[in-house]
Amino acid sequence: MENTIGLEIIEVVEQAAIASAKWMGKGEKNIADQVAVEAMRERMNKIQMRGRIVIGEGERDDAPMLYIGEEVGICTREDAKNFCKPDELVEIDIAVDPCEGTNLVAYGQPGSMAVLAISEKGGLFAAPDFYMKKLAAPPAAKGKVDINKSATENLKIISECLGRSIEELVVIVMKRERHNDLIKEIREAGARVQLISDGDVGAALSCGFSGTNVHALMGIGAAPEGVISAAAMRALGGHFQGQLIYDPAVVKTGLIGESKEANIDRLTSMGITDPDKVYDAHELASGETVLFAACGITSGNLMQGVRFFHGGARTQSLVISTQSKTARFVDTIHMAEQPKVIQLH
Repeated sequence: MENTIGLEIIEVVEQAAIASAKWMGKGEKNIADQVAVEAMRERMNKIQMRGRIVIGEGERDDAPMLYIGEEVGICTREDAKNFCKPDELVEIDIAVDPCEGTNLVAYGQPGSMAVLAISEKGGLFAAPDFYMKKLAAPPAAKGKVDINKSATENLKIISECLGRSIEELVVIVMKRERHNDLIKEIREAGARVQLISDGDVGAALSCGFSGTNVHALMGIGAAPEGVISAAAMRALGGHFQGQLIYDPAVVKTGLIGESKEANIDRLTSMGITDPDKVYDAHELASGETVLFAACGITSGNLMQGVRFFHGGARTQSLVISTQSKTARFVDTIHMAEQPKVIQLH
């Protein structure tokens, strides 16, 4: 899989990031998302593959979003057998977030990116559009921290694993009312809190690399993005756990469904018989081969955002693979026309 489409999925996230970045700071989050979706779809449909969106924008509706169940790639055409090799006809599952952090783009804030994860059919958990309690931590703490433990306990474990004092640790938490008690506990334990408004895929990813000054992600965010984070953390060897949150009273946003009971029924209909199960990275991204790709839209901890110059743009992307056991940072100059100047830094 990596050999067939590895380079091309970089171009998928690059094109989505460039399209979205043109709307950076203009206060139009929906347009920034829409153009990223359209650019991502257009590039994926030029790849010699048979892909199926398993995490996207929900079922098909009137919105121009990459929807769950949508088929992408040249080899999804009815006459694909005439020009696609047998291995290219094998169905692959794709999880996408063309503009992770739409508000970040709209208001020119750091940390937004275009992301996707790919695996063979059945290799990515088909997460419902619910919320998920998440815990991400560096590779040194893998299997030692636990989402069922308190934040205080987990901070002590991370401190020991990294050889740092708790006061030297930084924990990313989304700034939401539901996290008030969690934030208070982290601070009382002695660690520092970095609050974010959106974009917890990047927060989880930062835990997998030393030097980002991010040592944990804690709290509740969107479940689909949790699967994408798990794919990246599995490939990096970092710690990731997720537990679905189906009770609207816990989330406190009104965006999770009518009732706790109705949500449990929906999970049951999807084959999820234990709604309180804690999933690790290997369960959320269980495929034999898992690829993760991201491209910065606005600059963050790991990647610079899109930088435009006369005649083109420069992007920075990250591709992580379980197959080759690599994490590649890719710096690309896109020349739309003959540039007058190419900026190196």
